[in-house]
Amino acid sequence: MEDELQGMEEAVPLRGGARSDVRDEVRDQGDWPAGPVDAGDPPPPATAQEAVPPATPPAGEAAESEPSEVGIEVEPSEVVDEAPLNAEEVEESPEAAGDGRMRAVDLIAPTRLDFLAEKEAAAEEPVKTAEVIAFANQKGGVAKTTTTLNLAVAFAESGYRVLCIDLDPQGNLTMSQGIDPDKVEKSLYDVLVNDMPISEIIVKREIDIAVASIDLAGAEIAMSTKIGRERSLEKALKEVQGDYDFVCIDTPPSLGLLTINALTAANKVIVPVQCEYLSMRGLVQLQNTLKMIQENLNPDVRIEGILPTMLDSRTIHAKEAVEILEENFGDLVFQSRIKKAIKFAEAPVKGASVLKYDSGSSAANYYRELAKEVLANGTA
Repeated sequence: MEDELQGMEEAVPLRGGARSDVRDEVRDQGDWPAGPVDAGDPPPPATAQEAVPPATPPAGEAAESEPSEVGIEVEPSEVVDEAPLNAEEVEESPEAAGDGRMRAVDLIAPTRLDFLAEKEAAAEEPVKTAEVIAFANQKGGVAKTTTTLNLAVAFAESGYRVLCIDLDPQGNLTMSQGIDPDKVEKSLYDVLVNDMPISEIIVKREIDIAVASIDLAGAEIAMSTKIGRERSLEKALKEVQGDYDFVCIDTPPSLGLLTINALTAANKVIVPVQCEYLSMRGLVQLQNTLKMIQENLNPDVRIEGILPTMLDSRTIHAKEAVEILEENFGDLVFQSRIKKAIKFAEAPVKGASVLKYDSGSSAANYYRELAKEVLANGTA
């Protein structure tokens, strides 16, 4: 037994010395020596790629791994920290840059919420828009043009800003202010068909007037393929709505597209009616047209009043005509009456309204009284 124990003691240091000799050779030569490998010898060294252990070894291999003293030890000096590829592009942190520097997140989604603080909203003043009055009757010769011009001038005498629009291809309203419709270069035709700003065709006379020309006769055909053709005048008036208190529109003696444009743009309609039976017959058709416009284009338009014109109080027929109007339309009939007077025919020759042509005449006072009634109705 003593001999066996002594042999074992001698074998153990020999093995340790052999292992140490092997490690020394590995360090000196960098590889194992050629020759057979004993079962007790350590495994050969791994290549450079295999020498680096995985970050997380598999669970099954952890118990079978060799002791650390068998592997190749890497000197601390040999470990090199690789710098990031975009090292030059790395910006300083907000703390290093200081509070005055804005972060990228602030640029993408600002965190400054000062602008969200509630502020007292300034009181908005209501924008006053012009009252648009259309003078319509499909029957001709009922004093539409005379009423449009003289009522507009009566408004101007009271201090209101007034614009007249001549929508009649005959251009009678334009001629009544001393302007030749055959010589105007730009007219309402360009506004309705070519979308020209209406301010470019306004001429200043007793009142401002948007002039007409004979070209308007072809406007309905030119507008037939235009989208929203019924609202062409309404859109044009938006440019000057805030510049006037009243816009008075003289319409042609028909219920065509031009008249429909006027009724679509208007808030109120004044219907001049000659005190004769045939003139009153057209009121029913006008009412039907106005009803269709209220249902489809302009629900706010309404008849402001029916105005008896060219009244000859000496005849029984004229008195009967007024009575028929009042029986059928009641309060819609104005109390003012426009009686026949030669001044209405003489004033356009001078290119002026009757209020300017003969300011003190009874003809001028008819329209002054009408202006007071319209203004009173609007206030009520």
